[in-house]
Amino acid sequence: MADIQEYDLIVIGGGPAGYAGAIRAGQLGKKVACIEMERAGGTCLNWGCIPTKALLKSAELYQKIKHADIYGLSVKDVSFDFAKVVERSRGVSNQMAKGIEFLFKKNKVDYFVGRATVNAPGMVSITEGEHKGKFFKTKNILVATGCKMRRIPGLEYDGVKVMTSREALAGKTLPKSVIVVGAGAIGVEFAYFYNALGSKVTLVEMLPQILPVEDEEISKTLSRALAKQGIDIHVETKCENFRVGKNGVKVDLVKGDKKTEIEAEVLLSAIGVVANIDGVFAPALKPELDRNYLKVGDDYQTTIKGIYGAGDIIGPPWLAHVATFEAVSAVNGMFGHGTPKRVGVFPGCTYCQPQVSSTGLTEKAAREKGLKIKVGKFPFTASGKAVASAESEGFVKVISDAKTGEIYGAHIIGSEATELIAEYGLAVEMEATVDEVHQTIHAHPTLSEAVMEAAAATLGEAIHI
Repeated sequence: MADIQEYDLIVIGGGPAGYAGAIRAGQLGKKVACIEMERAGGTCLNWGCIPTKALLKSAELYQKIKHADIYGLSVKDVSFDFAKVVERSRGVSNQMAKGIEFLFKKNKVDYFVGRATVNAPGMVSITEGEHKGKFFKTKNILVATGCKMRRIPGLEYDGVKVMTSREALAGKTLPKSVIVVGAGAIGVEFAYFYNALGSKVTLVEMLPQILPVEDEEISKTLSRALAKQGIDIHVETKCENFRVGKNGVKVDLVKGDKKTEIEAEVLLSAIGVVANIDGVFAPALKPELDRNYLKVGDDYQTTIKGIYGAGDIIGPPWLAHVATFEAVSAVNGMFGHGTPKRVGVFPGCTYCQPQVSSTGLTEKAAREKGLKIKVGKFPFTASGKAVASAESEGFVKVISDAKTGEIYGAHIIGSEATELIAEYGLAVEMEATVDEVHQTIHAHPTLSEAVMEAAAATLGEAIHI
């Protein structure tokens, strides 16, 4: 047998959890390797968060130019090259992946492309790829293999007429019509993207609202906005009897006793994710699972000593920023650099237009917990910056303790909502009150004033409404 390399930590998976965990271990002076089956950056950077944001920016800019007359500008013959739009998004992903590979070198992380298996505690091998047959001995293992898109049972995914977001991100032509099944963040973002570029879009969700995890008022507002843009939205609706033909896909929409047949050129499935757990552990190794996700303790250690898990592989929320936090916390803990911390409060973002973001409790969740709350709201129609920018759709909503004013949650729909939420993320983490946000001077004119005014509205002290 060839020489077995020894490490302090081997990370399996190179996405936001894996690469962050590996880099953090490198910063701590540990000998670390990261094994990724495709490319550094994982799904998020190569086939998820980053390329979709590039596509969405193109769609947003196209819509802005089309409506340039709002700003007193005249633009003629606005068009787009769909292949170039997609090509740009792939270029962005490629640039960012190279950046991760550079960071590996900078932090002395050994990087291997291949499929890895944990053979035993402290032992990892590469089972596929150019490094197949390599064995590694290690003190710690961090499993960060993430998730893949869930598929509709019985439906064949050809990547052309029936696809997931991954195939959509490589598409070369714009479909004339699209059925999007699933209205979580991924489904909503693709529905917005295709509609903005001119496709006829039908968005279907089996739960009572689009963006099911968001505040009800926010989701209803977004639903109205997307419908106004031309998206046909069906909630509390199931998809049945999928038929894939030469020219497209037919499906029955079932809501209560009513059944309607619809047809489109393409069906995009966005019904969630499943854990990438197959083949990660040798058959003799059986860490405890929870709904097929790795079960971990407060220190992110699995039920097998020395083997840790972080990111999507340990379950929801399936968010890149949460994955990064978990992996860094796990690595800090395993090497005695502070006490590991499990994720409590985190931001959620959807990058359609208008954008949606949130952190902490929704109004409904707070009331279900029996908390005595106050709700403060401020509309962007009262924001000078939003009106000047012709982006006055939406509002900021803050949930706080009725007596102490402690902020329990915040919800934003509108321009740059995904940037504005950071202030409330810090506020919730610090157990700040609405009065403290209100008493913090915000620059004028900025969209961030709406964050302050919503806090002020809780106390009946908002100036501009």
